[in-house]
Amino acid sequence: MRLVKTVAELRDAIAAFRRTGKTIGFVPTMGFLHIGHLTLVAQAKAENDVTVVSIFVNPLQFGANEDLARYPRDLARDSALLEETGVDILFAPDVTEMYPRPMQTVVDVPELGSQLEGAVRPGHFAGVTTVVTKLFNLVQPDAAYFGEKDYQQVTLICRMVEDLAQPVRVVPVATVREADGLACSSRNVYLSPEQRAAAVIVPQALDEAERLYAEGVDDPAAFEAAIEKFIAAEPLASPEVVAVRDPDTLAPVASMQAGPVLVALFVRFGSTRLLDNRVIGREKPGKQEAAQ
Repeated sequence: MRLVKTVAELRDAIAAFRRTGKTIGFVPTMGFLHIGHLTLVAQAKAENDVTVVSIFVNPLQFGANEDLARYPRDLARDSALLEETGVDILFAPDVTEMYPRPMQTVVDVPELGSQLEGAVRPGHFAGVTTVVTKLFNLVQPDAAYFGEKDYQQVTLICRMVEDLAQPVRVVPVATVREADGLACSSRNVYLSPEQRAAAVIVPQALDEAERLYAEGVDDPAAFEAAIEKFIAAEPLASPEVVAVRDPDTLAPVASMQAGPVLVALFVRFGSTRLLDNRVIGREKPGKQEAAQ
């Protein structure tokens, strides 16, 4: 594995791959890797000649009072994991390499990005789509891999790629979970032992959503209230967002039973926000891969 820290070195490496006609799979991350990330890497490796992973804690997607400074970082550990999995290039720039001057150009998907998590983290998704666009420009991947745990993020990136005709195929990969159902996340390390035990309420709430749907609950407001009450029964859990939305547009729905719905949860345990989601309802093809 080659560790690359500068844009110039990355461009040279990518150009060499392109000259030999190799396909490139790309997994953008913020590091502190877990099995969910490694699952993305495995799929990228299986489907491409070359695999590139980036590790960059992007300041553009953190708000003024968020956890940028304490976001977990361990480049040595991450590098060892990626080398074991056979990654070809790890791109790990610092902030001044990615943003040598303050950014004046922003890529935004405002309608999708202002809902759900975007409503409680204004500007977050503009930071995500801006850095992903820059990384796509640098890596020039044939395919890029994202976890469906961050469902809204995947939806935005698919729409961005479609709108801008970016020559990359976006591949959503199913959420990887721990043994008790909690979605794998770098932020899980913030949880105290008591909070970690309590956090199982999040996937359990998605199971409860499936049960309510099967019972025929149709009113979205009543459905959301029931799920919020279910989560709030856990003393350490503070439900921040409980929403049922259209899986494609993220818009509110008028009926639970008219089609598939996205159940999106954002739940706080102390200062740590966990998110999870599930599409429930009648069978529907998976999110379309975005292509050029």
